Amino acid sequence: MRAKDMSEQKKVFFHVTREKWCKGCNICVALCPKQVLALHNGKIAVERPEDCIGCRMCELRCPDFAIEVKEKGAEPAKPEAAASDFDLPPEADHA
Repeated sequence: MRAKDMSEQKKVFFHVTREKWCKGCNICVALCPKQVLALHNGKIAVERPEDCIGCRMCELRCPDFAIEVKEKGAEPAKPEAAASDFDLPPEADHA
């Protein structure tokens, strides 16, 4: 496959939802530009995942961290070993 063909492929996203954390505030549903989300019985539901454009507005604005948007096939970010010393308390990390 040529590089141009790969860049033209549509990215596909999936949602990780935590129904126990969702309080049904409707913020994610209201902010989704593609109407991917809905509330069912007062909890978040992904109705049209194929329409997701990966803007992450739902994830960024959820006050309860009840939803995450991830790209299918994307490699998870690997933390750099030298980025933080996890043996130190957070207030001591001034890299």
